[in-house]
Amino acid sequence: MCGIIGVIDREKGLMDGSRIREALSQMKERGSGEGAGYAVYGCYPEYRDCYALHVFFDNIHETKKPVDDLLEQWGRVVHEGQIQTYEQPHLRRIHAPWRYFFKPDPGLMSWSPSPEDDIVTYLVMRINSERKGALVISSGKNMGVFKASGWPEEVADFYRIEEYQGYLWLGHNRYPTNTPGWWGGAHPFSLLGWSVVHNGEITSYGTNQRYIESYGYNCTMYTDTEVVAYLFDLLVRKHGLSEELAVRALAPPFWDEIDRKEEKERELDTAIRLTYGPALMNGPFAIVVARPDMMLGFTDRIKLRPLVAGENGSKLYISSEEAAIRRMDPEVGEVSMPRAGSPVIGRVVA
Repeated sequence: MCGIIGVIDREKGLMDGSRIREALSQMKERGSGEGAGYAVYGCYPEYRDCYALHVFFDNIHETKKPVDDLLEQWGRVVHEGQIQTYEQPHLRRIHAPWRYFFKPDPGLMSWSPSPEDDIVTYLVMRINSERKGALVISSGKNMGVFKASGWPEEVADFYRIEEYQGYLWLGHNRYPTNTPGWWGGAHPFSLLGWSVVHNGEITSYGTNQRYIESYGYNCTMYTDTEVVAYLFDLLVRKHGLSEELAVRALAPPFWDEIDRKEEKERELDTAIRLTYGPALMNGPFAIVVARPDMMLGFTDRIKLRPLVAGENGSKLYISSEEAAIRRMDPEVGEVSMPRAGSPVIGRVVA
């Protein structure tokens, strides 16, 4: 049921959050008022070299100090403060959103090829699994996730999304089915520069969770979408796969399709399926994934959830519904439906 939308300006032109708020409200019937959220890239240019850690605290006075102490062990907090919010009549505040701009010390993990990213990943996993009353919801550079339990308009107004500017936006209106609606379970889900919004159900979640946790990731947010962010981080950042190959691992062709391919393609798809079998995602889903230099959308192998894409100049839109895209940009051209399991990708060119 969920409503998803993403937009990227491939020339990195800035957009405020007002239009994606309107687009997400166009898909109100796809939600239940129990979760909505936004991800924005390019919103912290003054701290572009820092990791922006967005954290939910249950009680700042009781739960913040253990997080402060852990961050001090692994680097330096350049700036921090409470994320400004604005009370909404029908949105009940559960957590206090906090923001750290953090610089890790790469000398503490110098054996790693990407020590800063690995330090931040380690800190996110440790805080979310061990620091009771604290939850890191985003941790990338020059980007942030803003989410809560509520309708899209309420969450947008709670954070005043229209005051943020970015060249890439994701939005999500949640209709929880197998898990309860709560702030941490709202989308987007994020790790480092990755952010993910998802419509549907990943029925292979148990297998995917066991696989990703064997590499040191911890799933703590009680929803299947969390594992998608970690799988992209593992396959692309750590294993070096292209985004296209990562999608072929997560939503590969059926074996009978592979058998009909030319030899080179058949060997590649066979190798991917054998190597990344536990990462294969089953179930009905449509997913939009972003990182600072690109945005992509893809569906399950038989497209049991809707996904459409449209373009206008340097902008690429991906959404559950054409109406949401046209609400955001009435001048968009032809809107198409990507093939099942085949990604549509927009990359930054500036």
